[in-house]
Amino acid sequence: MHTEAIVAGPIRTERLDLLPLRVAHAEEMAAVLSDPALHTFIGGTPDTAEALRSRYERMTAGSPDPAVTWLNWVIRLRDEGRSTGSVQATIGPAGHDVVAEIAWVVGTPWQGRRIATESARGLVAWLGRQGVTSVIAHVHPEHHASAAVAAACGLTPSAVWQDGEVRWVRTPGPRTGGARANSGSRSWS
Repeated sequence: MHTEAIVAGPIRTERLDLLPLRVAHAEEMAAVLSDPALHTFIGGTPDTAEALRSRYERMTAGSPDPAVTWLNWVIRLRDEGRSTGSVQATIGPAGHDVVAEIAWVVGTPWQGRRIATESARGLVAWLGRQGVTSVIAHVHPEHHASAAVAAACGLTPSAVWQDGEVRWVRTPGPRTGGARANSGSRSWS
């Protein structure tokens, strides 16, 4: 399977609509992601709407590596009609497998409502339907909420560490999935 054949489409879960990322989402998402506490485990500071717009332009343009596909969605809480966060998958080949590295972030006001879990599970199920065979996420060892999201998606922690985070994996078998986060992104919840 060629990863460029995988294109982000809308994903619907019980309470959420995952909408393919557009540059026009930048202003609303800058407000959603404005809490500095979201950067506790990954460092940095919240982006301004202008900086987020520039990042979204790069992300929606796609990966410069033709073997890698970047897919990004905004998480919309249907009954509130508002964005609450985002999920992403970077898909690429790994031998005969198609692997996706996933990441998620939910704005502080919506945390604790299982939005990260529901959106990440919806993403992993969608990826499986696209032929993705393995899913990866990187989670800071002290970020228990993100570890719970990864576990709910059927991922298990491995002995592999990257940039101070544990690699969680879901490989072919009774469950399928896959992941690699877009340039510098990490799993938040």
